[in-house]
Amino acid sequence: MKNKIIFYTLWLLLLSLGPIVVFKNTPSVDLIMKNPTVMFNVVQRIVGLSAFTLLFVQIILGSFMTKLATRFGGWIFSFHIFEGILIYGLIILHPTLFVIFNYFAGHGIDPFYVFTEVCVLCRNRFELFYTLGRVSFWLISISVFAGLFRTATPWLRVNWKKLHVINFLSFILISIHSIGVGTDIGTFPFSFFHGPAIAIISGIIVYKLYKYFKWS
Repeated sequence: MKNKIIFYTLWLLLLSLGPIVVFKNTPSVDLIMKNPTVMFNVVQRIVGLSAFTLLFVQIILGSFMTKLATRFGGWIFSFHIFEGILIYGLIILHPTLFVIFNYFAGHGIDPFYVFTEVCVLCRNRFELFYTLGRVSFWLISISVFAGLFRTATPWLRVNWKKLHVINFLSFILISIHSIGVGTDIGTFPFSFFHGPAIAIISGIIVYKLYKYFKWS
């Protein structure tokens, strides 16, 4: 029970960083309630920062699940599944809120632009970073659906866990996306978390690549 309390306390503290910095960077609550453009922008930013935070935790849990489950018990695996569902919900919600924000900002309803418009030679730097966000969305979707339909084909039954490596690439793309278009990541206290989170996941990637090539 003590381990659960400590874990959930740290988890909630990390999760609170996003809302704290968004409201810190928003002029007033009154403006949020009166202006739907500002309101959806605020919610979208909170959702984006929360997804980044939870994906960081999820990758750490997934990378060391066997050791963590042995040390803390099976509840950590159950939480891992719950958090995965929550993350994917937030990842769908983030661009959906962007569609609604664009509507109230006077740009009309265009879900195809938000979800599928990918560019290589982009017309500006923002479109490049938006593209990275779109690519990460579809990569995570592949990972999620591979898990959901893992019994659909013999190949998936054997390899669905291997497809979770996509989450590492998705996290890196999301990190670059957040640096390019994020307006809150440089604000304390989230700024104190953002850089180290990227460094930790990068370190895990290097460690796993070293183990793979060492034993292959």
